[in-house]
Amino acid sequence: MPGTTRGFFGRSRAARDPRLPPGQYDARDDWPVLHAEATPRLDTDRWTFTVEGLVEEPSTWTWAEMHALPPSRYSGDIHCVTTWSKLGMTFDGVSVDTLLAAARPLPSATHVVAFSHTGYTTNLPLADVTDGKAWVAWDADGKALTAEHGGPARLLVPHLYFWKSAKWVAGLRLLDHDEPGFWERNGYHDRGDPWQEQRYQGD
Repeated sequence: MPGTTRGFFGRSRAARDPRLPPGQYDARDDWPVLHAEATPRLDTDRWTFTVEGLVEEPSTWTWAEMHALPPSRYSGDIHCVTTWSKLGMTFDGVSVDTLLAAARPLPSATHVVAFSHTGYTTNLPLADVTDGKAWVAWDADGKALTAEHGGPARLLVPHLYFWKSAKWVAGLRLLDHDEPGFWERNGYHDRGDPWQEQRYQGD
C-alpha cells in the first residue's frame, strides 16, 4: 500500500458546533444589524401591543401594562437567514401564550400576521407562536433592546429564521388562512425553518 505523506490531507477541522443549523456560522460577539426600513425611535409612553382578528376579546396593552404581566425568559440561540447565528443569548419579555390567553383565539384561527409600528409584516402558523415558542421581548442579555435591534420591543420566534422575529412589533392579527408578509412576498420562504434551510420559496 502506498505511503501517505504527513499533512497530505491537511489539518482536521474542528468539530462543528451542533447548535449551528446547516449553512450558519457563529457570529460570536457580533450582532449584525439588518432591516428593510429606516430605524424608528418609538416612545414607550405611546407604545402599544395589540392582539386582534379571530379572537373573542381583542386586546391592547400599553408599555406599563405589558411589564405588569408575568415575565418570561428565552435562553438559547438565534439564526438569521443571511447565515449568522448568535449562540447562548437570553431574552426577557412576556410569552405570546400569555397574550393569546387574554385575547382567546377562535377555533378557526390557524395563522397570525405579526405587524410592526413601521408597517412591516411577517406571517406565521399559529402553532409557531404558541406552546412556549414565541415572546414579545424587550431585553437581550440583560440590557434593553436598542432601536437598531428592534427596541423597545420585538417579536421573538427563535426556532425560525430571524426575519420572523419582527422588530418594533405592534401586534398580532389572527387569521383563518396564510397571508404572506413583506419578505415572503419578496421571495423568502413562508415558514423559515433554519434546520431545513428554508430560506427562499422552493427550499
